[in-house]
Amino acid sequence: MARAIERIERDIAGLKEAIRAIAVELQTAYASYLNSLGLAVRKQLILASYHLCTQGYPESFLHLSLNQRQQLQQAIRKLGQLASEELLTYIKSEGDKEDEEDEGVTPVIMDTSTPEPLSLDTSNPIELAKWQQNLEEVTQEILKKLSHDANILLQKAGVLPKKLPEPILAAAAAASEASAEVMPGPPNLLNLVIEIENEQQSEDSGLTQIMAINLRLGEIEFADVTLSSERRQIRSILVQLNKLGREYQKAHRERAIAEAEAAWRASWFE
Repeated sequence: MARAIERIERDIAGLKEAIRAIAVELQTAYASYLNSLGLAVRKQLILASYHLCTQGYPESFLHLSLNQRQQLQQAIRKLGQLASEELLTYIKSEGDKEDEEDEGVTPVIMDTSTPEPLSLDTSNPIELAKWQQNLEEVTQEILKKLSHDANILLQKAGVLPKKLPEPILAAAAAASEASAEVMPGPPNLLNLVIEIENEQQSEDSGLTQIMAINLRLGEIEFADVTLSSERRQIRSILVQLNKLGREYQKAHRERAIAEAEAAWRASWFE
């Protein structure tokens, strides 16, 4: 029985090494993906803003002076640049620590609620999966905030309606996020038909069509060949991680059973 436990321990050690290798591969893939995503986000933000200003609200955009248009365009480019930089702050490589204590490369993610980075045990598939999920959630939040900031910018510039109901816009954007499908029409734009009542409750109240920026990860990836290729690579790595995770849990279960059987025999006497 002791030899069985030793064999299981060797299996677990081998799985840990394989998971560490997967962690390095996953982190490298995400670093490349987030860099490409940052570039794609900047491009798609500008494209969505162009469609909104020229097709959604052309009259409002034409009312702006040349200087106002240039300032708006510059501010939009700056928003995209900041979001691109923010995407890369949530992941970094510690390759220089590869030989320290045989721990390999440890991915680090910044939690939005605390300033300190959260390191994780890269030999634990459960923690690695949590890290990956957290990173995806952070990415979605960055896109959501960028869309919000861009809409506020366009509203202050006088392109979007001043009385744009933000709660309705936020609810509609959240509903669209639930779908991973590419939406019809210009990409990364949200088309709403809402009812806006006049302050005096006159007959002028009625349905109004609203167009706003709504950056969606699925549409951004769909429009970028490099980004979609890197996403497929990440999915492939995650398939390997899931397989190793199942083997890891099975080996730990087998070890617990073997140790329990050994403990039973060690304490049993006639």
